[in-house]
Amino acid sequence: MNRWRRFKSNRVGFASLWIFVFLFGLSLCAELIANDKPLIVRYKNHLYFPILESQPETVFGGDFATPTDFLDPDIRRNITTGGNWAVYPLIPYSYETLNYFSSEPNPAPPSLDNWLGTDDRGRDVLSRLIYGFRLSILFGLALTMVGVSVGIITGSLMGFFGGKFDLISQRLIEIWSAMPELYLLIIFASIFNPSIWLLIVLLAAFGWMGLSDYVRAEFFRNRSLEYVRAARALGLTNLQIMRRHILPNSLTPVITFLPFRMSAAILSLTSLDFLGLGVPPGTPSLGELLSQGKGNLDAWWISLSTFAVLVTTLLLLTFMGEALRDAFDSRRSGLMSGGLR
Repeated sequence: MNRWRRFKSNRVGFASLWIFVFLFGLSLCAELIANDKPLIVRYKNHLYFPILESQPETVFGGDFATPTDFLDPDIRRNITTGGNWAVYPLIPYSYETLNYFSSEPNPAPPSLDNWLGTDDRGRDVLSRLIYGFRLSILFGLALTMVGVSVGIITGSLMGFFGGKFDLISQRLIEIWSAMPELYLLIIFASIFNPSIWLLIVLLAAFGWMGLSDYVRAEFFRNRSLEYVRAARALGLTNLQIMRRHILPNSLTPVITFLPFRMSAAILSLTSLDFLGLGVPPGTPSLGELLSQGKGNLDAWWISLSTFAVLVTTLLLLTFMGEALRDAFDSRRSGLMSGGLR
């Protein structure tokens, strides 16, 4: 509770947390915000939910038994006249929707139809930013969880057992950290089909080593304290001592580094997508939009909007990380409690 109060006392970090949660929550509802299908359609006294189930256009007065294109002017006229109605999302374009009816050549500048313009293929930039932001955050969370888990396990084992086990593990980590990560990514990208899970596995294979050093140091310090000796005297096993006693008192560096590790994961995904080594083609991502901005320098709205989303995300995570670091800083806690007395 004291740490939570110290975190709340950092107004910038606390506000950043709520802004980040709000933006991430909106992105989780991306299909309800940016979609080329209506949320609800009432046509000839029947209710349809195209966002959940696809209907052929013959249901709405079309000529072909193909999936309905709700951007077709004829279909729109059929479902909005004669007592029929439809509820559209706020942005009537999904991340892969092509705007065939734009009056400007692609990439088209911002307009009433496309608030942040279109990319070089005619896809709405705002909808791709929303979906790309969600992908970046989910990727950052997944990579952080995997890297933190591996780092905690390896660091705790080295710090608790020490001796030859720690010495051999350190040498193996030094060898593994000397491997050229980017070259390995290029090699695996040429062998396997690009996917999110492949990226998580490859990046997590290298991302755990920095955190394991902090956990190892904490376990080294805590394993010789009195409460650990008392636990040994009571007959607890090594696993029980590590899990119940040492680990809860060694998580401070892990927690304080979480936002910064998420920032690094998001930057890694963006960089790889920018180089064409990331997610499969067509997947909405911030790196792919930055690459389009580089290839279309006159389309300033692509680079500017993507850069703004990326910088805002990293700033929010940085402010949250600084607030967490201050909240878990024992020296700062002592100064605050001393001042209160």
